Amino acid sequence: MLAGSTGKHIAQRAGLGRPGARPEYAFGRRALLLATLPLMAQAAPMLKAGVFDPAQPAPEFTLKGSDGAALTLARFKGRLVLLVFGFTNCPEVCPTTLATLAQARKALGADGSEVQVVYVTVDPARDDVARIRQYLTAFDPSFIGGTETPAKLAEMRKRYGVVAEKIASAQPNAYGMNHSTSVWLIDRAGKLKAMMPYGHEAKDFVHDLKLLLQR
Repeated sequence: MLAGSTGKHIAQRAGLGRPGARPEYAFGRRALLLATLPLMAQAAPMLKAGVFDPAQPAPEFTLKGSDGAALTLARFKGRLVLLVFGFTNCPEVCPTTLATLAQARKALGADGSEVQVVYVTVDPARDDVARIRQYLTAFDPSFIGGTETPAKLAEMRKRYGVVAEKIASAQPNAYGMNHSTSVWLIDRAGKLKAMMPYGHEAKDFVHDLKLLLQR
């Protein structure tokens, strides 16, 4: 279950008294509040992304990797994975997302090496490994992309709940793609931890990645 599409956890709220409470209870309420402050300070900071609660194992996959090796999730166990779905002819969403992730990874400094961006095409007819490699290198040479047969990619999308649809164009032999635009955050243990909706700035990714790197 995703705990909020804007990345806010659903927290239980407990009131310390009611409006119009009798004055003699004021000291007790204040003492109770002070007693809970240490516990509140120790509460885990919230992610900006929508959190899967409980976290579940991310579906494994095997694709042709843009780095020349088989692309699997198991390759990156022990590192954080940012999983993105898109296509190299994407006019706006994909380049914006990839540029944001490159900026976030750079902002992490040395910790950026603990983060792997994986970009899976939704347009295998036009995106072969060479094209994907060239496309991703323009954003960050460490990014790895993947492709496969349409059937295998469709099965992977189904397991991740990703939508992709071909959109006809007025130009001959041209088309676009409508597809899911969120970024899937997979933790070091290979669990699907959260999902960041499109439009978040690099600083939000940095915030969440720093928290996940500590866990």
